[in-house]
Amino acid sequence: MWPKSLTDNVKVIIFDCDGVMFDSRKANIAFYNTILARFEKPRLTDDEFEVVHMSTAEESINYLFRDDPQLQEAQTYRNQVDYQQFIPFMTMEPFLDEVLEILKKKYQLAVATNRTNTIHPLLTAFKLEHFFDLVVSALDVNNPKPHPEAVFKIVNHFGIDAREAIFVGDSSVDRETALRAKVYFVAYKNSLLQADHNIDNLRELLFL
Repeated sequence: MWPKSLTDNVKVIIFDCDGVMFDSRKANIAFYNTILARFEKPRLTDDEFEVVHMSTAEESINYLFRDDPQLQEAQTYRNQVDYQQFIPFMTMEPFLDEVLEILKKKYQLAVATNRTNTIHPLLTAFKLEHFFDLVVSALDVNNPKPHPEAVFKIVNHFGIDAREAIFVGDSSVDRETALRAKVYFVAYKNSLLQADHNIDNLRELLFL
């Protein structure tokens, strides 16, 4: 059951990155199309994007190059591509910085993302890194989402109970992660997801 208000018992708010803090669709499409073009493969389809949106970069390349003898070469090339060139394609979600500034006064804030080496440059580019007390990427865990390891790591870092944390996500992977970690789940811009709360505007986090 959701507490009467966040101030009842929640101490930490955890954010997913893609789809919650940023609209990264154009950037990720450009990134993966760059890799696909290098190996003369067709451009990313809508169905393929839905998979890579929720996956780590390694998982995405494994998926896009499944049954392809160029798989290992593609993985190597992926690590050589400078993601900085795609950051201008990223769009920060409305009111994100405003909401983080307000929340930071009352809660510890964290990120749990399946991004790898791109998350810190991204937060730095948008001047958001100082808001977060802990950022856990796929490089920081043995098992990426939907395994709950990233959330467990955050909960343990702050020495709190799972029900003292909220995870804000936008995908079925995020929902499964929250369920397995036993934290509250807020679904952002995805009314189809069953959640403790569904929101369409980040400002709604201030009034739960």
